[in-house]
Amino acid sequence: MQAHNRLNELDKAPIGKLLFKYSLPSVVGMVVMSIYNIIDRMFIGQGVGPDAIAGLAITFPVMNISAAFGVLIGGGAGARSSIVLGQGKKRTAELILGNSLVMTLLLATFYLALLAIFIDDVLFLFGASETSLPYARDFMMYILPGLLFNNMTFSFCNIMRATGYPKKAMWANFIGAGLNVILAPIFIFGLKWGIKGAAIATDLAMLVSMIYVQIHFFNKNSEIHYSRGIFKLKKHILLPIIAVGAAPCIVNTAGCVINAILNHTVYRYGGDTSVAAMGIFMTFSQLAIMFVLGVCMGMQPIVGFNYGAKRFDRLKRAYWLTVAVSTAVCLLASIASIFFPQYVAMIFTTDNGLIAACQHAMPIANIVFWIAGFQIVTTNFFQSLGEATKSIFMSLSRQVIFLLPFLLILPPMLKLDGVWYAFPVSDLLAALIGMVLLVLEMRKINRLVIASNKEKQQG
Repeated sequence: MQAHNRLNELDKAPIGKLLFKYSLPSVVGMVVMSIYNIIDRMFIGQGVGPDAIAGLAITFPVMNISAAFGVLIGGGAGARSSIVLGQGKKRTAELILGNSLVMTLLLATFYLALLAIFIDDVLFLFGASETSLPYARDFMMYILPGLLFNNMTFSFCNIMRATGYPKKAMWANFIGAGLNVILAPIFIFGLKWGIKGAAIATDLAMLVSMIYVQIHFFNKNSEIHYSRGIFKLKKHILLPIIAVGAAPCIVNTAGCVINAILNHTVYRYGGDTSVAAMGIFMTFSQLAIMFVLGVCMGMQPIVGFNYGAKRFDRLKRAYWLTVAVSTAVCLLASIASIFFPQYVAMIFTTDNGLIAACQHAMPIANIVFWIAGFQIVTTNFFQSLGEATKSIFMSLSRQVIFLLPFLLILPPMLKLDGVWYAFPVSDLLAALIGMVLLVLEMRKINRLVIASNKEKQQG
């Protein structure tokens, strides 16, 4: 497909067909990304033991630090690229690409250096115990290079999707996950490298994915590609990227804080076994969330382009279809958590105590998880429209505004169960906030429709 046709279909193709075309590669890509974590936890749980899973759970918030910097640039750049291409500004899209590369490298150098120097302090801060620290440290010290590779892959896959190449973005992640599936058991079991083997396997897989993505942007036949004059940092390019990318960045940063509090609280009331159970529960929930985020990534270029082109009817159809699909996915995850938690746990461990802990926690924590799809889609909808303030507020509502207070209030009264009950309460309240903001936004869009129709009549 020629470059012109790639952008033209965002304006003309049927929404259902278009969302499927863009979402399927994104969903596969996001699910494949989550498979990195699942594979690590499966092989480590089966080959090293439950203490290693607890150590790996401690690395969640540290990994989120990397993800936060990645989406700050990648999420903002993808959304901005769609909007400016909808406005016909191809050169601006290339400036976004070049500035994104420079900022990604600068930010990665900064946070990787800090993590390498203060790794033990950081892990203790996020809830490591004397038992879990050696496992967490081994994994983190070897995974650090892979975090840069991951930023260079994930962030630029957003731009790749936004500029008309959803399938190539999917293959970038698929290639990496395939390599990880092959290398992880070899390094963990064959070479007996244990938890560090899982990290090295992930590093190599991410490196290959990064090379694949960057080759695309060095290709002059790509719709948007590297060229002279696009790498000098420009304020008018960077500020809109950061403004839009701030929402997913803040939610990931908030996730670091929440995970640290979760680790400390769960360890206080349930010990390392409960920390490991939380790791399994969150890994499973994250798989569904990654699926939803993949659909949202398919929605984003459609909404962003049509918003820039003032095709408001198309962007509304794309939003509601995305809500329907995402709610169905989260409903399935909720059903599995309520009725089959022991089978979910058995994927990761054979330890009976850990399986029992998951069997108790998951039905409580995910009882209303089905409503999370609406909240996540609405957050991404605001981001796609460039509504940074609303997107940031929505991002914070589920984890910070509601989950954090209930993590402080409920455990003293209900002990460990207070942690699990905090999740459904925050899901419900965040969804209610999303409904209110959505009604206000739809009214605003309807006013824009009326104004656009008047302009057409006068023209």
